[in-house]
Amino acid sequence: MNIFEAQAVGDDWQAVRAELERAFVMSRVAAQREESFVYVVHHDDLLGRRGAGNAMVATGLLSAARTAALEGARRNWTANVVAYDEDSDPDLVAGWAKRLAEYSSGVTGELIRIGTSHLGKALP
Repeated sequence: MNIFEAQAVGDDWQAVRAELERAFVMSRVAAQREESFVYVVHHDDLLGRRGAGNAMVATGLLSAARTAALEGARRNWTANVVAYDEDSDPDLVAGWAKRLAEYSSGVTGELIRIGTSHLGKALP
């Protein structure tokens, strides 16, 4: 199953680059196999609340999923993102990621938010 869970990187550029490269390798292998994939990110990272480095990774992965979705749509595989809150149930997050990786036909390039911290916010 092709699920990439972004790790916290702080504000170290080398760590940001390494995390994005790690995601790219997984994505490339999945795409070459014509398999769907999912990125899992912390919701606060999409809003820049946990530092610039983490925001670069999360928003980079969101952009990558939306871009990859264009190619996947031609070949019948999908790319999506699951964003979770600090207090999200890890089993719920894993379940959504698994569903999207295995059964996401027709759902691609999407951001699924788990939790409530995004309510009332201006969002990407």
